[in-house]
Amino acid sequence: MSIAAGPLQCTYDHSGPLGEGQDDTDQIEDAIARCGHYGTTVIPEGVYNVTRKMMWDLVECRVDLHGYLNFTADLPYWMKAENTYRVVYIQDQASWFVVTGRDFTIDAHNTGGIIGNGQYWWNWYGTTSRLDGDGRPIAFTLWRVLRGIVRNFRIESQPFWCNAVVESKDVLYDGMYCNATNTNPEYYGDKLFDPELGIDTFRSDNVSLRNWDITLGDDCLAIKGNSTNIYGQNITCHGGNGIAFGSLGQYPELFDRVENVTLEDIRLLHINPEIQPNMGSAVYFKSWSGTTIGHPPDNGGGGSGLVKNVTVRNAELYNVSLPIQVYQTDGAHPGDAPSTLQFEDLSFYNFIGTSSGSTIVDIACSPAAPCPGLVFEDINVTVNSGAAPQYTCTNVVSQRGLPSM
Repeated sequence: MSIAAGPLQCTYDHSGPLGEGQDDTDQIEDAIARCGHYGTTVIPEGVYNVTRKMMWDLVECRVDLHGYLNFTADLPYWMKAENTYRVVYIQDQASWFVVTGRDFTIDAHNTGGIIGNGQYWWNWYGTTSRLDGDGRPIAFTLWRVLRGIVRNFRIESQPFWCNAVVESKDVLYDGMYCNATNTNPEYYGDKLFDPELGIDTFRSDNVSLRNWDITLGDDCLAIKGNSTNIYGQNITCHGGNGIAFGSLGQYPELFDRVENVTLEDIRLLHINPEIQPNMGSAVYFKSWSGTTIGHPPDNGGGGSGLVKNVTVRNAELYNVSLPIQVYQTDGAHPGDAPSTLQFEDLSFYNFIGTSSGSTIVDIACSPAAPCPGLVFEDINVTVNSGAAPQYTCTNVVSQRGLPSM
């Protein structure tokens, strides 16, 4: 170990993990405590065992994470609320690793990141449905970050969400790999209640997601309430439910604003159905109904909001179920009031590839908030069966580019 310090520089370079199953949490936390403000922390290649929740407070610094942080597979320990952070308000989610602060860069050099030991979790749950907010930890959370950069980061087998960025501003992810592939033949062909979401954005502004490669079972990206000025480019999604704008309108006391989102050069690919049977929408938008039923994290509704100025361009699809969708009845019961959350100015350009269903565009806006300003241009998706593609629009004020309905 070497430590060098000066007025504005501190460098911590440890020789590597302790090895033989020993706990590396103390030495990792010591490195960040020494050099996480105005310094450089170098964590060499290797696997570092982390046995408790960890928060890095970083200020004007750099972390070179060449190795993996291995969050050990003690599932009953992690499921206790006191052993995780609850900094993600939406749906009361747990986090075992949180980064906060300002003006920092974390570079994992495509050799390091997080090992989440997800297979242990999936084997434990099997095909039994679990509820949101039950304690499964988000692998990597940025919380109250100002001007943060994460580069070339790998997350292997996250037990739940791969990433979350919350209450943050001016964040760049450039190079993120999330791989949650079930390897247990007992569950081949089943949609396990396995890792949701490549990333969840919430109450954050000016977030860029570049060069992502994601394999999982639910939403590839999830743009949630009060996400503004979001840019995604070169995103590849293997399996899952596609790119989601939602869940919106779940909290009646909150106004969910999503504005100025651009996604381009995206790929939605259906992989081996034994490993991951679903490949849902390419892009879909959803809000809860206008009636409050129960309460979050698993129920709710009755909230309002605005989703405006969303552009998706250059999408390549392989065997998705429904390429473009809007629906405003998430969690709805018969007789619920219609959603008052407004979707407007949604634009889709240059969609190519194949769909397993015959409906290519299904827009079902709320009668209480019909959708204006929808644009479709160069939507050239082929139905696998050879059937004619179908386009449906309900409660749409104005659209251009689709055949007359």
